[in-house]
Amino acid sequence: MINRRSVLRGAGALAVCSLAWPSLALADARRVAEEIAKFTGGAVPVDSPLLSLDLPQIAEDGFVVPMTVSVESPMTEQDHVSRITVISESNPLAGVITARFTPASGRASVSTRIRLARSQRLFAVAELSDGRYLSRAVAVTVTVGGCGV
Repeated sequence: MINRRSVLRGAGALAVCSLAWPSLALADARRVAEEIAKFTGGAVPVDSPLLSLDLPQIAEDGFVVPMTVSVESPMTEQDHVSRITVISESNPLAGVITARFTPASGRASVSTRIRLARSQRLFAVAELSDGRYLSRAVAVTVTVGGCGV
């Protein structure tokens, strides 16, 4: 039964959530920055089209979201990708995947399926053999979240 009290409770809860939302976004951004700094040792990655992070723009089921991350690289002894990591902005655990490569890998590419808790951005960071870091961010809209609370 809907009465005045239940309407006021709902409005109060909505007001509290809307006040907390900016702080959640700030916490997410801080967590991503910390994870990137941990991976790069404090170096600042450069946004690069050489690094691609392919996910669907809209994921209907957050339990199973296909993802491919790759870097255009000659993969020679002098010039190759050493590591790639993918970081989630809003999942319970920020680290999605970290892959290591050598010149013998042939290609710096990984395909998998991941879980996403809600709509968010994912960040890929690649470490090159010369010590540079590349980055790329992608936004994904999740219809049904894949991480239980």
